[in-house]
Amino acid sequence: MAVAVHDGEKIFRTCDVTGFKVDLRAEKIARLNAVVAVVSFLIAVIAALLLVLTRWQMFHLLPVDWYYRVLTLHGLDGLVFWIIFFELAALVFGSTAFLNTRMSSPALGWLGTILAIVGWLMVNYTILTGNADVLMTSYAPLKAHPLFYLGMILFAVGALVIVMVFFANLMIWRRENPGQSLPLFVYGLMAAAIIAVVTIASGAIIYIPTLLWSMGIISDIDAAVYKLVWWGLGHPSQQINVSAHVAVWYLLAFLTVGGTSINEKVSRFAFVLYILAINVASAHHLLVDPAVSPVWKVWNTSYVMYLAVFASMIHAFAVPSAIEVAQRRRGYTKGLFEWLKAAPWGNPAFSGLMLSMIIFGFIGGITGVVNGMEQTNIIVHNTLSIPGHFKGAVVGGTVLAFMSVTYYLIPLLFRKKIAFYGLAKFVPWLFGIGIAITAVSLYILGAFGIPRRHWDITFSGGPFTFTFNPVMDFFWALFGIGGIMAVTGALLWILQVVVSVFFGQPFRGPQDLQIPIAEPPPPAEEEHEGFVAPGTFVLVLLFITAFIIFVALNYGWLSAMWEVK
Repeated sequence: MAVAVHDGEKIFRTCDVTGFKVDLRAEKIARLNAVVAVVSFLIAVIAALLLVLTRWQMFHLLPVDWYYRVLTLHGLDGLVFWIIFFELAALVFGSTAFLNTRMSSPALGWLGTILAIVGWLMVNYTILTGNADVLMTSYAPLKAHPLFYLGMILFAVGALVIVMVFFANLMIWRRENPGQSLPLFVYGLMAAAIIAVVTIASGAIIYIPTLLWSMGIISDIDAAVYKLVWWGLGHPSQQINVSAHVAVWYLLAFLTVGGTSINEKVSRFAFVLYILAINVASAHHLLVDPAVSPVWKVWNTSYVMYLAVFASMIHAFAVPSAIEVAQRRRGYTKGLFEWLKAAPWGNPAFSGLMLSMIIFGFIGGITGVVNGMEQTNIIVHNTLSIPGHFKGAVVGGTVLAFMSVTYYLIPLLFRKKIAFYGLAKFVPWLFGIGIAITAVSLYILGAFGIPRRHWDITFSGGPFTFTFNPVMDFFWALFGIGGIMAVTGALLWILQVVVSVFFGQPFRGPQDLQIPIAEPPPPAEEEHEGFVAPGTFVLVLLFITAFIIFVALNYGWLSAMWEVK
């Protein structure tokens, strides 16, 4: 491992596996953000287990106050902190090591990281001390302690600083490499960063007056205005994740089989569509609110949303087709699916990639379109179907993609061997299958009308009670089994990461690489006629068929619920 010295300071090392020039200052910042991300994930996973054993009526573990406290903790650490800290690490590392360039301002990188960590600690402290039982959304007039809002503001500002450093890094690279295009992975990160600017700004805009309100400086917060602006943070923060995890998909396709997009221009265009259209998906959270007009609701949940769906459909073809073409060039050409059968399924990064795509597409993607359309949304609005969609899109898609790429980051970023490597081959399957079962169970429970956030769905002790269809007991049990499987898989992954990073054996070079980095496939021998990825084309047709059937079923259920005579 070569180290470059500038003005007496060690600035760069040359990676002995990839040959990349790694800025040591950026590497330290990326490492810290990644470590905090894993700690946030651990908190979210422990909270998830408690919530599974509480919503599952057979156990009903937590009392009502601690249920809402833990739900707040799970939402923020799982949907915001863990994922964004991981993405901040990716922005820092991706814009320096992957571009063979230096970090523009290590001082600002450290400032942003420290602000974000301080904010994260403040928010977690106020939640655990019982001073912020307001859920992730913290809708007014629910009021938390001022430290909660101050922590969210500090986190948002810190994250925004690192995003600005990312853009500055890109400017340095552009100056040093005029006329060159960004690697597709970094281009996807750039799309995520652009979405992040709008998202984080929305959070700062609404949390500042809310902080003043919690301190008694201003007397009132308009609940409708709060909800409108807050969802400029809440849902778009998940769109940062979509863009980032799709970028990770492209990266994993390259690392595991040497796959590259068969048309990078189209893939880049899809990322542009994300920037232009994907944030409006937050409109479906406001469909029953009187604050916005019906025209606004229809426009955002139909015409504009379809552009974002179109972008995801492009990626849904581009990533697996990149894998198929690479495999076919290696000689796996028999039939439609020999390339898939011969893929490196023993590589946990590859199996995690494939499961992430399947769960995100067939569960998160299809249910997301149904949830996002004004007509069909009303069937599942504020039911357990909404967190069912989250589990498919965010956990099955984003989280599993991030878990998978970590098996490469442990040796390449942290310079450690992967601990319990034999276990790694099973973790993506245990986690992925568990979260798929959980997501489907939640969506079905919601379709039967079970409310999204209510502590006790029997309404015991209330002026009235309600008994749901007994078949729900089966889906509650399925939900519990899937949840425990997913939690077990997540905890095993965290165990691997912690032991590897803090107690693992040093990574001494290519000879210690436990999961290989694929060599580029041989070039095509001759001009290909017809589909270059026929297997992927068939899989996409299968997906579209499932999509059409599910949407048609929802419109059928809608007509049964809201009969027009």
